[in-house]
Amino acid sequence: MTRRETRPEHSHPVPITAFGGPSFPERTADHRSELGTLWGDFRVGSEWKPLRHVLLHRPGEEIRSVTDADAALMAAIPDPDVVTAQHDAMAEAYRAQGVTVHYVEPPVTPPPNQMFAADLMFMTPDGAIVGRPASTVRAGEERWVARKLADLGIPILRTISGTGVFEGADAFWMDPHTVVIGRGLRTNEAGAEQVAWTLDEMDVQAVLVDLPHGCMHLMGEIRIVDGDLAWVRSHRVPWSVIHALESRGYEVHFFPSEEENERGMAYNFVTLGPRKILMPAGNPISEAAYREQGMEVVTVEMSEVVKAAGAVGCLSAILSRKE
Repeated sequence: MTRRETRPEHSHPVPITAFGGPSFPERTADHRSELGTLWGDFRVGSEWKPLRHVLLHRPGEEIRSVTDADAALMAAIPDPDVVTAQHDAMAEAYRAQGVTVHYVEPPVTPPPNQMFAADLMFMTPDGAIVGRPASTVRAGEERWVARKLADLGIPILRTISGTGVFEGADAFWMDPHTVVIGRGLRTNEAGAEQVAWTLDEMDVQAVLVDLPHGCMHLMGEIRIVDGDLAWVRSHRVPWSVIHALESRGYEVHFFPSEEENERGMAYNFVTLGPRKILMPAGNPISEAAYREQGMEVVTVEMSEVVKAAGAVGCLSAILSRKE
């Protein structure tokens, strides 16, 4: 009798583990529960809870290449050394508040607007959405942010693609289940839809609003400083957004000085924690109004950075807040 004849006719040998054997170690934990173990512990689901980590790009030689402010999307040509010094002071202010500062650190000289890191990504409870800047002047900046996110172990849920453009400063968390996205100069319909699809996968609703002509970002119109306190720019925010904020229990205040908004970017701040902000110095009317509402205000000099058409909020990509 041959070896072939002695084998049972219907034998099905148990597969090895790699092919589904009984010892196969099935991955049953969901993605979010793996943040902090398999992935880095970074997540954001609000605009006001205590800030833990920010991502910055320290401006350097790229600022010296600016010879035409308008062509570089800036208001005026800034002094490179002063910009770097003010940026360093901002980073130190974050550290003094217990915030961990990370740097993009591109391996090449980047475009001159790389320092405005907030535009290049948007953070969620599950990971990051990498933006796609609307201007050719800034095209490619997102590559270096994606590289740093990967190095930090932050999941990249989506990179905006196709004809979509989206900048992170055009979105904010209204509550843990709602994100407002502004369509306008820097974020188009296709980009906003891609962000909305990604949020929908985590049961977060996206509310799309249209920004007025002459508005750079949604960040410049609305800032959240606590779970029940928001600041908005008068005559520039759609009624529907103010109504949505109020219906969720927010007390809505209007920024007190349009002159300070234009000259000193008094609205361009980052919320460090409930009713605590880091804002550009030299805006006394706005600072007094914030303090009147029980807010703690930390200031940092941004006079030279403002010439590049941004300030604290634009410079700071938010990586993580406490839950």
